[in-house]
Amino acid sequence: MLLQLVEPGQTPLPHEKGKTTAIGIDLGTTHSLVAVFQQSSPKVLRDEKGVSLLPSTVFYDREKTLVGKMAQEEGVQQPERMISSFKRFMGKSEQGRKTHHFNVGDRHVTPVETSAEILRSLKMRAEKYLGDNVTQAVITVPAYFDDAARTATRDAARLAGLEVLRLVNEPTAAALAYGLEHGVQGIYAIYDLGGGTFDLSLLNLEGEVFKVLSTGGDTQLGGDDMDRLLLTTLLSSQTELLAEDSLALIQARRIKEYLTDHENWSGSIQVKNNLLEGHITRLDFELLISPLIDKTLKICRQVVRDAQISLDQIKGVVLVGGATRIPLVRQKVERFFEQVPLTNINPDEVVALGAALQAEALTEGSQRLLLDVAPLSLGLETYGGVVEKIILRNSPIPASHWQDFTTFQDNQTGMSLHIVQGERELVQDCRSLAHFELRGIPLMKAGMARIRVTFTIDADGILTVSAREQTTGIHQYIDVKPSYGLTEEDLLRMIEESHSHARSDMDERLLREARVEAERLLHAVKEALKNDSDLLEESEKIEVKQEAEALISVLNSVKRDDIERKTERLRQVTNSWAERRMNQAMRKALKGKKL
Repeated sequence: MLLQLVEPGQTPLPHEKGKTTAIGIDLGTTHSLVAVFQQSSPKVLRDEKGVSLLPSTVFYDREKTLVGKMAQEEGVQQPERMISSFKRFMGKSEQGRKTHHFNVGDRHVTPVETSAEILRSLKMRAEKYLGDNVTQAVITVPAYFDDAARTATRDAARLAGLEVLRLVNEPTAAALAYGLEHGVQGIYAIYDLGGGTFDLSLLNLEGEVFKVLSTGGDTQLGGDDMDRLLLTTLLSSQTELLAEDSLALIQARRIKEYLTDHENWSGSIQVKNNLLEGHITRLDFELLISPLIDKTLKICRQVVRDAQISLDQIKGVVLVGGATRIPLVRQKVERFFEQVPLTNINPDEVVALGAALQAEALTEGSQRLLLDVAPLSLGLETYGGVVEKIILRNSPIPASHWQDFTTFQDNQTGMSLHIVQGERELVQDCRSLAHFELRGIPLMKAGMARIRVTFTIDADGILTVSAREQTTGIHQYIDVKPSYGLTEEDLLRMIEESHSHARSDMDERLLREARVEAERLLHAVKEALKNDSDLLEESEKIEVKQEAEALISVLNSVKRDDIERKTERLRQVTNSWAERRMNQAMRKALKGKKL
């Protein structure tokens, strides 16, 4: 008889032949966790010392790669070989990463590779606990992670030997864990302030349906920023030491955590082989970080406005992320939402628990439904530099929306599609995501071709765009991978500007659309004069040319009314001519045919 040995207090999981367990991973900026669903509930897994939090830190040298606490300990002696807070730079360009130590000795290490090391370590922890191979995972990401960062997260998982079943937004995962654990219903705010990112999501919990009403955030705002402010203050007399130092930032983080429970801190801090004495009170620290917290509340205000609800409709506020333990954060959040935040769940573990719940649902089947949203509108550039939005901000995802477009010129055989993201009416005020071309459009008159453009966002928030010419079936598609470098402060700015410029943007859009319509009519008249001028009396021809000249004279005017009035006048004087041209075309088409 074979006996199975387990650690004291650990219940062995009964292994079913052919059955695999998918894990839930919270890949965090400061710490990461792994959880599994077992015996009807999710459970966060701990290391051999009983610690659930794995520091998101990696140490590299020629002989070994260390992860977590061991990486931090080794980094005390060689801080230049230690990398942390790399989640902030997922999907970012080289320029965006220049302040971090990604050149380790003679190696160049990317954020994807360092993230893969964290994921691999968590995978091994789960395999040790389960006694079986783990190949599938649900991984959480900030709600405002763009397509590039989400793709980078998937790449890291693949490097670690994991198939990503789903990328779930962190606030959604937290709501899932909280809602199922406590059986709550109604609208809840998930305030997620982690090490490197901030998200605020409003969810409506109804039975097994978890619907995101609106979301907002900043992937460049979190506890790390507080650490940097704290370090800058402690080193105010040693400005030459203020360069980025991973080890010093880890020490600053520990001081921040100490001030959560104590009124002041005094001690020494090691920075670049210098041991410096320092002192700071909690009050001084709160004065430092207050503007950062206010910035999160500004985002909260926008998210509540987007959901079109009032604060008194929110039944509860769930705090997520270690930074929400800071007393000032809780005080300001309570004051903003006019209610005491819920603290009966571990803010460090709730996201991982939600990921494990979703992993179980995806592998075992569940009636549970997660309805997330798109953080910003997505659309196409149309003639005149105007944006035609296809998927609107806060639309539920997964989603697929299509719209038909046409050609502007006769015999146009190709169309260039410019995909943009943002809330403004003009392309110049939005973010460019990608370009691609549809070729092989059959020769037709302007406006006759029908090109159907479809935008599809999957459950992971990744966008695919396709274009299909309806008569020939010619088809092109692109997986949109946004150009790197957009900060989430830019995203918030884009939303705010869309409100403050709404009237002027719409006026400019209408002006450009009036010009486009005028140009279209002028082009049609020009072609008609070339081909069918014999259908006009001489006096009519003179009048048409005069009205066309009058329209051309105001085409660049900023007065939309003038353009629209002249356009309508030209349309009126050409209406009867257009009927004659249509009748002639029909006679030619029917010639020789029996009716």
